[in-house]
Amino acid sequence: MPSLQPFLVSLLIGTAATPLVGVVGAEAQTVSQPGYSRSTKCFRDEYREEYVPGTKDRPGYVRNWTEKVEIACSGSSTQASTQKSQEVDIDNNDCSQGSVIGGLLGAGLGAALSRDKGRWVGVPVGAAAGAMVGCQVDGG
Repeated sequence: MPSLQPFLVSLLIGTAATPLVGVVGAEAQTVSQPGYSRSTKCFRDEYREEYVPGTKDRPGYVRNWTEKVEIACSGSSTQASTQKSQEVDIDNNDCSQGSVIGGLLGAGLGAALSRDKGRWVGVPVGAAAGAMVGCQVDGG
């Protein structure tokens, strides 16, 4: 455990150098007006200590006090759920016009690019590919 010793020493020095923080209690304050918004703020009292070094003539001492600090409120899910609106994502994109136009253009392009017996395959494949591209362009 010799490798752990420097870590523990630095941890001990860091703990002694920082002021001590303790939680005394938490309290909530709600502000509301009839017909207007409502807000809740939560606070807690933190206990703090600071060592004031002394001199030869005057010894050092520990100074302590409490501070009121604002914290995040826990259990405020009821307030958040009432403020959220019930929105449902509905996919109302209709790409039927783009599919028809794309299919016609694709079939024409397939007929123009294919030769002889390949037209039997080129026209339907062009129509299907054009319908898919037309649907995507139309917003589907």
